[in-house]
Amino acid sequence: LYKIELSAVVSKYIGETEKNLQQIFDAAESGGVILLFDEADSIFGKRSEVKDSKDRNANLEVSYLLQRMESYPGMAILTTNLQ
Repeated sequence: LYKIELSAVVSKYIGETEKNLQQIFDAAESGGVILLFDEADSIFGKRSEVKDSKDRNANLEVSYLLQRMESYPGMAILTTNLQ
């Protein structure tokens, strides 16, 4: 089981979040582990309307993450404290 600490994954620098996620998914696929995304609502949020470059990059991060989740052959658990 890999517990993903999103605070360590998400970066303010463009492309770094995707790079961090790629490392996690690549390691998980080769090891056949379960991924646990705690507080997943913070990164799996709804894609927003693009008003500036920050919105565009945030949408790219979510899109990349969803694409990797779809192709991940193992189990992934998403937790949230939202009702």
